Amino acid sequence: PAEWRPLSEGCRAELAAIIVYARVLALHPDPYGAYNYLPWQRDIPGGPQQAAEGLFYSAEIELLCDQAWGSMLEVPAGSRLNLTGLGYFSCHSHTVMQGYAYFFFLRMDENYILLPHGVNFQEAIFPDTQENRRMFASLFQFSNCSQAQHVLSFSSDWEIQEDNRLMCSSVQKALFEEEDRVKKLQQKVATLEKRNKQLRDRVKKVKRSLRQARKNTRHMELMNRKLSEKLSPAGGQIPYINSLKQENSHATYLKV
Repeated sequence: PAEWRPLSEGCRAELAAIIVYARVLALHPDPYGAYNYLPWQRDIPGGPQQAAEGLFYSAEIELLCDQAWGSMLEVPAGSRLNLTGLGYFSCHSHTVMQGYAYFFFLRMDENYILLPHGVNFQEAIFPDTQENRRMFASLFQFSNCSQAQHVLSFSSDWEIQEDNRLMCSSVQKALFEEEDRVKKLQQKVATLEKRNKQLRDRVKKVKRSLRQARKNTRHMELMNRKLSEKLSPAGGQIPYINSLKQENSHATYLKV
């Protein structure tokens, strides 16, 4: 999107609707659909329906800990859930492997179906690595986790993190509001520039018409001057002809 900029995982965690730490138990390919295949699968004999696997699939996951603080999902550790919306998309991918654990940013749609929540159009699924455990440890500080999970071992500085943490959601909200305000101002500026361009075009047309009118006026004045010059000798002869007529008329009167 326009004016996009990346956000840190900690900041995005505050904006995610649901955060869980879970293991993938099984993968289930989605039913065949118009877009559920790779481009090269068009040429497979029998069409995409005969392809080994499609683009999209769902996963059965088991929660290894309670959901993170602030999550909208109220289920305990050990619960099993179905997660849809996995696979390869035009601009990103949400992929997992069976038997592995991940940290998930999730959301729930209007049909109460769980989907990956790509906050800020960034990654929504994080593999279970030491770095990611350390990054998300504070979110599960007081959550119940199953045995052999050591997420809390990285949370010694949790209170310091909590005290010094900047509320990214509030900052993000303010940034979004500011971006909306800037976008509206840019739209107004674009509209005013468009109107200004239209006015400039109209002024150019008026000036062009005015120049043409002045040119026509000068041409008419020149034509009138030339016509007057042609008529001036003829105008000097007219009194002489009239005087002759008057003399002839007077002589005729006397003769009579």
